[in-house]
Amino acid sequence: MALVSRQTVRFRALIPVVVTLSLAGSAARAGGGMGPTVTVIAPNGGESLTANSATTVEWTASDPSGLNAINLYASIDDGATYQIVAQNLFDVSSVTWYPPNRPTTQARFRVNVLDNFGNEGSDASDNPFTIVSPAGGTLPSTLRDFDLPGSQPFQAPEYFLGPLNCDGCHGAYDPTVEMVFNHDGSMMAHASRDPLFLAAMTVANQDAPDAGDMCIRCHIPSAWLKGRAVPTDGSQVLETDKHGVSCEHCHYLVDPVYEAGVSPAADFDILAGLAQVPLEFGDGMYVIDPTGTRRGPFPEAAAAHDYYYSPFHREAALCGTCHDSGNPMFQREVDGDYVFNTFDAAAPTVSPNDLMPLDRTYSEWRHSDYNTPVGVFAPQLGGNRDYVRICQDCHMRAVTGYGCSLFQTPLRNDLPLHDQTGGSTWMLSQIASVSPPFEVNPAAITAGINRSRYLLQNASELQADQQGAELRVTVINNGGHKLPTGYVEGRRVWLNLRFFDQNLTLLGESGAYDAGTGVLTLDGAIKVYEARYGLDALTAPLVGKPLGPSFHAMANNKVWKDNRIPPRGFVNATYAAFGGAPVAASYPDGQYWDETLYSIPAGARSAEVRLYYQSMSKEFVEFLRDENTTDGTGLAMYNLWNDNGKCPPELMESLTLALHPNILGDLNCDGETNILDINAFILAIGDPAGYMTAYPDCKIELADINGDTEVNVLDINPFIALLGG
Repeated sequence: MALVSRQTVRFRALIPVVVTLSLAGSAARAGGGMGPTVTVIAPNGGESLTANSATTVEWTASDPSGLNAINLYASIDDGATYQIVAQNLFDVSSVTWYPPNRPTTQARFRVNVLDNFGNEGSDASDNPFTIVSPAGGTLPSTLRDFDLPGSQPFQAPEYFLGPLNCDGCHGAYDPTVEMVFNHDGSMMAHASRDPLFLAAMTVANQDAPDAGDMCIRCHIPSAWLKGRAVPTDGSQVLETDKHGVSCEHCHYLVDPVYEAGVSPAADFDILAGLAQVPLEFGDGMYVIDPTGTRRGPFPEAAAAHDYYYSPFHREAALCGTCHDSGNPMFQREVDGDYVFNTFDAAAPTVSPNDLMPLDRTYSEWRHSDYNTPVGVFAPQLGGNRDYVRICQDCHMRAVTGYGCSLFQTPLRNDLPLHDQTGGSTWMLSQIASVSPPFEVNPAAITAGINRSRYLLQNASELQADQQGAELRVTVINNGGHKLPTGYVEGRRVWLNLRFFDQNLTLLGESGAYDAGTGVLTLDGAIKVYEARYGLDALTAPLVGKPLGPSFHAMANNKVWKDNRIPPRGFVNATYAAFGGAPVAASYPDGQYWDETLYSIPAGARSAEVRLYYQSMSKEFVEFLRDENTTDGTGLAMYNLWNDNGKCPPELMESLTLALHPNILGDLNCDGETNILDINAFILAIGDPAGYMTAYPDCKIELADINGDTEVNVLDINPFIALLGG
């Protein structure tokens, strides 16, 4: 057959899927001959191919009845097993192939062709060829390091069409409750085009070649499942793949834990067909229904398409599939340190208790009071629910409405609003600028930003009270996970305090943020809730990076700081088990709040307290720009940030309170200097430690009447004069 066109395909298979292939010249089917004659031209043996680089695969095929379909396979074990490369090609005799980074000297290629009567012919490379890893990378990782259980490429429905495929019934009828409009206003819908994701993936691939596979499998699942994640820089992802975490992906999900009489009966065979069934929820280890049968949480739904009732869709574990991530290159030892696994091999375990954390939102929820039969009273978060339990209760809150536009659709009071609301506001506002025309619904984006702000403003409580010469500020976490949670790089919550005198002149500030530069001033009193990962003394020299905190997520193997506020039900031991224990901070078991004391400046009469959340810090954006040596995603992310407000922080909570004055000589802190202060003054001079014990909420400095910075007998006469007026 003459070469008439060239198609580009990507091959990758995480866990080898054994494919039994019939030989060329198989028994003829009725009405046909012996099958097509097929000859592999290249690679045919002896070649050395560089992984992740384009190579041309060529073959010839002919049959008197004509050719119907061409399927391509590759082997890395000298033909013992083959994995699919491309399916249902037509009228081509060559393709561009990107060999996956699975180094081998035993690779073979195979072409199977069906004629118009269904007869099959095939041919394979005459001899093995070699696949070598490309140059570069801080770590010697390959695609094998990111092998994970679950569905593999080509074990999914042939088409992922995105939300437009669902819009006919689930959109354009009521934007307050319908699925498509609300999904369009979420970061889930735009996960594939998120420039922060793209910039971070580039650095991940630089540090650990093929780490992008983990990123793509959750951010662009359509591409990953269709074999378009090689190279792992996303360069072969199609525009039609870039619809984020779409309706189909979530509604094709299969519970990997089969329960007879509870799970759809079809799931038994689906799970049996996997090379390895996930035993944990996380790292994108999803199982996809290969038949494309949609699933949902309502047993009585009368859908216009094939449908299974799925209790799994009312479980937080479904969300944990992508919202609980660990680095499979690092495993925790008995002493708690994280060390490298063997490179060019799958991790021996993928339990969250063993892998270096990347984000542990699901694990945080799993070990909280929200994960109980009743949950936690939080009507401000649950929509129609007063008590919230699972992720969906807050992030897809219950509303009253119809699930689709079809006649006789039941009105539900527990309809999950498909908004998947998170904490990102600024990035949502920028999505239109990085998306093709007509890909973004401006009204949906605005609604999504408003929902995110509402969620942020109800995720915590802020309290403040004066304790003598200090202001005690309390932040209460109302969420079912840490505050903040998720991907830790660049995310932070902080307290901003400003003290004013009676004329509203600013006397002092902690946590000042400069909107013009994006700089958060790290003063001595500031409280920033964040996690900082980095490199320990053993790993830093091995990877050529400095010891200490860093943004090199795939190279980091130590938690240097994690003072994020835990949720209700927090227990140190259970959090330590999955790597989520506080570091450089302390929270007793059961504590879901944090208290901070601030010194009140002399003369302060009022204080403003504000709690801010920022999803992207200046330091992280500059890191992505400066560390990028392979493409323009880091600079593009920086320019977007720099030219559009620098991801301003969102105000979560604020309050203003009057302060009792710190009056010189007021040693009993009753707001006046008079004879009632005499005994306290004498104690302050004669026994400072005794004074601070007797008056723990007062400032001994108020006994320094003569202003020489010392409290001693030289202050007696000035004190007497002060009492005399």
